[in-house]
Amino acid sequence: MGKIKDIWNGENRSFVRFAVVSTAAFLVLAGFLLPNSIWRWARSRAEISRQRRQIEMYKEDIARMDEQIDLLKLDKDSLERFAREKYGFAAPGDDVYLLK
Repeated sequence: MGKIKDIWNGENRSFVRFAVVSTAAFLVLAGFLLPNSIWRWARSRAEISRQRRQIEMYKEDIARMDEQIDLLKLDKDSLERFAREKYGFAAPGDDVYLLK
Protein backbone atom coordinates (compact mmCIF):
# COMPACT_ATOMS: atom_id res chain seq x y z
CA MET A 1 0.00 0.00 0.00
CA GLY A 2 2.92 2.32 0.69
CA LYS A 3 4.15 2.04 -2.90
CA ILE A 4 0.77 3.12 -4.26
CA LYS A 5 0.76 6.13 -1.92
CA ASP A 6 4.24 7.04 -3.12
CA ILE A 7 3.12 6.94 -6.75
CA TRP A 8 -0.13 8.83 -6.01
CA ASN A 9 1.65 11.59 -4.07
CA GLY A 10 4.98 11.50 -5.97
CA GLU A 11 6.43 14.06 -8.32
CA ASN A 12 4.35 12.80 -11.30
CA ARG A 13 1.10 12.87 -9.32
CA SER A 14 -0.76 15.03 -11.84
CA PHE A 15 -0.10 12.55 -14.65
CA VAL A 16 -0.99 9.56 -12.43
CA ARG A 17 -4.25 11.17 -11.32
CA PHE A 18 -5.09 12.11 -14.92
CA ALA A 19 -4.40 8.54 -16.05
CA VAL A 20 -6.57 7.06 -13.29
CA VAL A 21 -9.47 9.44 -13.94
CA SER A 22 -9.34 9.04 -17.73
CA THR A 23 -9.13 5.23 -17.41
CA ALA A 24 -12.13 5.20 -15.06
CA ALA A 25 -14.07 7.47 -17.43
CA PHE A 26 -13.28 5.19 -20.37
CA LEU A 27 -14.39 2.10 -18.46
CA VAL A 28 -17.68 3.74 -17.49
CA LEU A 29 -18.28 4.87 -21.08
CA ALA A 30 -17.35 1.53 -22.64
CA GLY A 31 -19.18 -0.46 -20.01
CA PHE A 32 -22.47 1.39 -19.67
CA LEU A 33 -23.04 4.61 -21.62
CA LEU A 34 -22.07 4.06 -25.27
CA PRO A 35 -24.54 2.51 -27.73
CA ASN A 36 -22.37 -0.60 -28.14
CA SER A 37 -21.52 -0.97 -24.48
CA ILE A 38 -20.61 -4.19 -22.72
CA TRP A 39 -23.81 -3.98 -20.68
CA ARG A 40 -25.98 -3.87 -23.81
CA TRP A 41 -24.03 -6.74 -25.36
CA ALA A 42 -24.70 -8.84 -22.28
CA ARG A 43 -28.42 -7.97 -22.33
CA SER A 44 -28.62 -8.76 -26.05
CA ARG A 45 -26.93 -12.11 -25.51
CA ALA A 46 -29.41 -12.99 -22.76
CA GLU A 47 -32.31 -11.99 -25.03
CA ILE A 48 -30.96 -14.14 -27.87
CA SER A 49 -30.64 -17.11 -25.51
CA ARG A 50 -34.21 -16.63 -24.31
CA GLN A 51 -35.47 -16.46 -27.88
CA ARG A 52 -33.56 -19.62 -28.87
CA ARG A 53 -35.17 -21.51 -26.00
CA GLN A 54 -38.56 -20.20 -27.12
CA ILE A 55 -37.87 -21.32 -30.71
CA GLU A 56 -37.05 -24.83 -29.48
CA MET A 57 -40.26 -24.91 -27.43
CA TYR A 58 -42.28 -23.85 -30.48
CA LYS A 59 -40.58 -26.49 -32.64
CA GLU A 60 -41.56 -29.17 -30.12
CA ASP A 61 -45.15 -27.87 -30.08
CA ILE A 62 -45.28 -27.91 -33.88
CA ALA A 63 -43.97 -31.48 -34.01
CA ARG A 64 -46.57 -32.59 -31.45
CA MET A 65 -49.36 -30.86 -33.38
CA ASP A 66 -48.19 -32.37 -36.68
CA GLU A 67 -48.43 -35.83 -35.13
CA GLN A 68 -51.93 -35.05 -33.90
CA ILE A 69 -52.95 -33.75 -37.35
CA ASP A 70 -51.63 -36.90 -39.02
CA LEU A 71 -53.60 -39.03 -36.56
CA LEU A 72 -56.77 -37.05 -37.18
CA LYS A 73 -56.36 -37.29 -40.96
CA LEU A 74 -56.02 -41.06 -40.92
CA ASP A 75 -58.66 -42.12 -38.42
CA LYS A 76 -62.24 -40.85 -38.69
CA ASP A 77 -63.09 -42.10 -35.19
CA SER A 78 -60.24 -40.14 -33.61
CA LEU A 79 -61.34 -37.03 -35.52
CA GLU A 80 -64.88 -37.42 -34.22
CA ARG A 81 -63.66 -38.01 -30.65
CA PHE A 82 -61.37 -34.96 -30.88
CA ALA A 83 -64.23 -32.77 -32.15
CA ARG A 84 -66.51 -33.94 -29.37
CA GLU A 85 -63.95 -33.49 -26.59
CA LYS A 86 -62.38 -30.27 -27.74
CA TYR A 87 -65.30 -28.37 -29.24
CA GLY A 88 -68.40 -30.03 -27.81
CA PHE A 89 -69.64 -31.35 -31.16
CA ALA A 90 -72.45 -33.89 -31.07
CA ALA A 91 -73.96 -36.33 -33.48
CA PRO A 92 -77.64 -35.86 -34.31
CA GLY A 93 -79.79 -37.33 -31.54
CA ASP A 94 -77.03 -37.17 -28.88
CA ASP A 95 -77.65 -35.60 -25.50
CA VAL A 96 -74.76 -33.29 -24.63
CA TYR A 97 -73.88 -32.16 -21.14
CA LEU A 98 -71.08 -29.63 -20.82
CA LEU A 99 -69.41 -29.35 -17.44
CA LYS A 100 -67.15 -26.39 -16.76
